[in-house]
Amino acid sequence: MLTTRPRGTNDILPGEVEKWQYLEELARQVCREYGYSEIRTPIFEHTELFARGVGETTDIVEKEMYTFTDRGDRSITLRPEGTAAVVRAYLENKLYALPQPIKLFYIGPMFRYDRPQAGRFRQFHQFGVEVFGSNSPAIDAEVIAMAMDIYHRIGLTNLELHINSVGCPQCRPVLRQKLQEYFRPQLAELCPNCQGRFDRNPLRILDCKSEKCQEIGRHAPTTLDVLCPECQAHFELVKGYLDAVGVKYIVDNRLVRGLDYYTNTAFEIMTRDIGAQSSIGGGGRYNGLIEACGGSAAPGIGFALGLERILLTAERQGITFPISRGPAVFVATVGAGAETESFALVQKLRRHGIAADKDYLGRSLKAQMKYAGKLDARLVIILGEEELSRGVAVVRNMQAGSQEEVPLADIISYVKEVQ
Repeated sequence: MLTTRPRGTNDILPGEVEKWQYLEELARQVCREYGYSEIRTPIFEHTELFARGVGETTDIVEKEMYTFTDRGDRSITLRPEGTAAVVRAYLENKLYALPQPIKLFYIGPMFRYDRPQAGRFRQFHQFGVEVFGSNSPAIDAEVIAMAMDIYHRIGLTNLELHINSVGCPQCRPVLRQKLQEYFRPQLAELCPNCQGRFDRNPLRILDCKSEKCQEIGRHAPTTLDVLCPECQAHFELVKGYLDAVGVKYIVDNRLVRGLDYYTNTAFEIMTRDIGAQSSIGGGGRYNGLIEACGGSAAPGIGFALGLERILLTAERQGITFPISRGPAVFVATVGAGAETESFALVQKLRRHGIAADKDYLGRSLKAQMKYAGKLDARLVIILGEEELSRGVAVVRNMQAGSQEEVPLADIISYVKEVQ
């Protein structure tokens, strides 16, 4: 239907979009303070990028991507997440030649064919950061602390930070073997997806949402059981840095995240305020991803925060954002002879950086005042032929309920002083 949006998408209307703008500007401010620069990548990429970067055994690649063939017979996919695209941009634009580490952030829409529910949509929006070129545990801690800093500045409470280490290419094969030994006797009872993952990537079984698979895997070996000394030392240092800055966390040895590219540190931020889909953000280290995408081996780490989930959590926690929708000034016109002057005054106010508007429907003064109230204008400048003849305007303070005459020559300075 032409008048119905596709399932799993949303229109963000005036009155709501201001919350998004506030949230996005807050994220950008935090990035400026932490030294991260914005990057903008295409909304669609070659499908192979996500197959190689996200992982062929993930739910995203297997079931959730919006993929199509373009007119050049190329397989194209709407981006389901941001990291792989930023890695591609890092390689294609030779950002590795710049002083390292490279600290980047992005804000934008992602696309997954998923079952829509509270806080989960088929077109959704993420704010994310990526750091390339450093394997320091301090960068891991900075990225985690940055995510928690953003949540705290928004005012969110009742959050749990879960962290884990998922190992490296040296210790992961040991876990792979132990998991296969554990699941093999019960392989027939696993869901079809997990049966397929048994040979390809048994670690993915631990991330299955099926209650049956979760029950079977309840006592399965975990990553912390098999960490090599280097991974164990890295994880201990990450925890030490978080302790040093007062970031509270829960060590969750079953946390593996939903993407194949993670190594070492993985983390997720949870809340009980949005129902079953309790994660509102997470990330981790991915030291093998750049190489998997065709570049020279280089370390990386990042996170992504779901904007819809943040806003839903804020709403359910009763958090209001300090936003103002309406113009600072509304110019009300009395009589046709004042129309041109009122139009010119509105433009003059705007040129001086003052948000201003006027009536364009020929309303009566009473109706214009009522309209200005609905717009939440703080000041109303009343301009009529009689006022023009005397070189003045009547300025009404809508909050105080007071008004006074102001010379037109002084109107800009007056508004700047009192608005």
